[in-house]
Amino acid sequence: MKKVFHFETRRESYSCDAVVLWCFDNRFHLPFSKFLKRLGIINPDPIKIAGGAKSLSSPAQETEREFILDQIRTSMRLHQTRRAILMLHSDCGGYGGLAGGFDNDPSREANHHENELKRAMACLQERIPEIEVQAYFVDFDGVWEVELASPTTRTQAGS
Repeated sequence: MKKVFHFETRRESYSCDAVVLWCFDNRFHLPFSKFLKRLGIINPDPIKIAGGAKSLSSPAQETEREFILDQIRTSMRLHQTRRAILMLHSDCGGYGGLAGGFDNDPSREANHHENELKRAMACLQERIPEIEVQAYFVDFDGVWEVELASPTTRTQAGS
């Protein structure tokens, strides 16, 4: 084996600011990375998988969800992670893209992804209640926060 690139990095273990579940579509990497820094997330544990948070909200197979939950638990165990960031983006091939999945209707796509993120957040809060969860939809104009109503808010709204 021959060395082809030299670098130096810390050898000690570290704490992670958040585990970040996002799609491997690289079009959104730079803006979302900048957004994470704005949130104060300097040391993320990234989980990049086709469809991102889709693997929690509507996986093709239950094993996908279990794999992601295991990765999040591993981040918590190894890097003391206490926060999870979930991301979905516009024109995601995992959902058929904007044209194929939503007939080029950005509003319909955004509403669908908001509901998907709410399902993903609820799944994560149910399965790993000790982790703080935040969710974001990223389109070609910006980053949109999705909030899961608390049980108190839902009760008050239903009264």
